[in-house]
Amino acid sequence: MYSLLLALIYLAFISLGLPDALLGSAWPTMYPILNVPVSYAGILSMIIAGGTIVSSLNANRLTSKFGTGFLTAISVLMTAISLLGFSVSNSFWMLCLWAIPYGLGAGAVDAALNNFVALHYASRHMSWLHCFWGVGASIGPYIMSYSLAVKNSWESGYSSVGVFQIILTIILMISLPVWKKQAQNKRTSQTGTVKHLKIHEALRIKGVKQVLLAFFAYCALETTTGLWASSYLVLHRGIEAETAAGWASLFYLGITFGRFLNGFVADRFGNRNMIRVGLAIIGIGLIAVILPINLGFVTLVGLVFIGLGCAPIYPCIIHETPSNFGAENSGAIIGIQMASAYTGTTFMPPIFGLLADYTTIAIYPIYLGMLLVLMLIMTERLNRMIASRKMEN
Repeated sequence: MYSLLLALIYLAFISLGLPDALLGSAWPTMYPILNVPVSYAGILSMIIAGGTIVSSLNANRLTSKFGTGFLTAISVLMTAISLLGFSVSNSFWMLCLWAIPYGLGAGAVDAALNNFVALHYASRHMSWLHCFWGVGASIGPYIMSYSLAVKNSWESGYSSVGVFQIILTIILMISLPVWKKQAQNKRTSQTGTVKHLKIHEALRIKGVKQVLLAFFAYCALETTTGLWASSYLVLHRGIEAETAAGWASLFYLGITFGRFLNGFVADRFGNRNMIRVGLAIIGIGLIAVILPINLGFVTLVGLVFIGLGCAPIYPCIIHETPSNFGAENSGAIIGIQMASAYTGTTFMPPIFGLLADYTTIAIYPIYLGMLLVLMLIMTERLNRMIASRKMEN
């Protein structure tokens, strides 16, 4: 039963990753048909991000009321209906409408499953969980590419993923007794009750502000790296666009592969040490990217190293939350962490774009380096605060 539930959680995270790259893959075909500017993809992205922030902040309360299994099933269903809605939309305003439940569903399932795994499973499973997200995010563009090439239809790409998630919803509904039994087993082995912390209450807990800033900086760095890598390689390093696009995609494969490897060593070395190792590898990658040499290969390898360094940070920060702040607070704090993460991914890449417009895209590694330093400072401050609090107790 333990393994069955874990398989379902992995499958749910594949489904969470599947739609993430669909819009980017389909938009070059979609926007002329919809007769809107190419920049309107940003509007859809912002609506989805807004929904994820709202649902993340409320995920702990919803989980306590409905249970993780049921909330996951309903969230996946909302996402499925939204994707099917995308597939029948023939105007931009309809896409904006369907983007609302899509964002709400994605944020709730992300926060709920992260907290469930942090409470019930070892650190290696958290790493593999996010590895499976990468699998879904990698498969999504291939589904859309096939739909565009073979069926000449972006709509069928969305409907295919939507149907998959409908099937997953049915599986999750059937498996609800398994979720309930696992939750009951956990409650019998621990003391204390789940707390519904408000944001201002959570911020008063020692270390929460630091972990939120660290999470914000990490997600900002990951998204900015992926979004602007090709442009930096082409415009500043003079690398051919086709080569740049291929190597930029390896940044995401580096994250996925790194999380797969991280699962084998995370429990042995501990979350905090894995975060430190990840930050060090990102630093090495940034040095390779910023080196003023004409060997383009060094820059490309640097991007892969940044991806490998990113791999352990997100899952290890999440998995350490119950240990840092208590199991009774983890649901609320993980929800706030998710909201902080989505804020970083929403606003920091466009801010870099504005800075690059007014200066030069050559500041790309410097911008990433500033985010890396912020992460390092906040994670080490958090570690000292947690150690100090444990000594006081």
